[in-house]
Amino acid sequence: MSPADYALLRAFKSLFADKQYLHRISNLGDWVACHLYEDLYALNKSSRLTERVRDGIAVVNLQNMTIGIRRRRGDGTFGELVPSELPIKEPGFHVARGPVATIEIGTEVKILAKAMIKQIDRVIGDLLRQSQQFKLKGGTPICIALVGVNHSDIYTSFERDRAFQTDGKKYKHPRQEAAAATARIREQVTLFDELLILPFAATNVDPYPFTWVNELETTKEYSAMLTRISRKYDRRFP
Repeated sequence: MSPADYALLRAFKSLFADKQYLHRISNLGDWVACHLYEDLYALNKSSRLTERVRDGIAVVNLQNMTIGIRRRRGDGTFGELVPSELPIKEPGFHVARGPVATIEIGTEVKILAKAMIKQIDRVIGDLLRQSQQFKLKGGTPICIALVGVNHSDIYTSFERDRAFQTDGKKYKHPRQEAAAATARIREQVTLFDELLILPFAATNVDPYPFTWVNELETTKEYSAMLTRISRKYDRRFP
């Protein structure tokens, strides 16, 4: 299989390929995360998940918060629909949307495109806090962390009408920091059931190319993770 066979990997690529990536858009993580549930449904390795999605009992949360419980939002939560609500179907998606009463799977997405070491402590802190929030008020949610790490030779970021290009000195190129950032994440982000690093290369410069650092390995690791999540779902939510 290739990344094109998986909705989440296609969604992640679409953030960068052929267009400018704007890191301050707050719902990009939501967009990527909701495709995880599409892949779980399509893979059909959890009969329980497939049945609950098909019957409109389990949905992706519209606001990424459980009704009646105050939490920090995650990028994509999946759980049992509030009984008084109707599932909302969106074109192109099998998994319906709606407010959830419980969190069964929680996903947090982070993307390190530039200045990785400068922001690594904040990113790791956000991930650890979010894993705790998913488990707030009990329950046994499956907690997933997806972290994109850029490996490109150069990168340009944008703040309103200003552009900032890496120079390899004051502003390190992504490839100069990618290995260290990846090691820190693997070492310190330990509270999730699954952690997947997505190594990619994107310059954010016209014509906005995007490549996976190792397409075969990324696909294999993501596919294996989907299988493990499916098995865990059947055990935790019989």
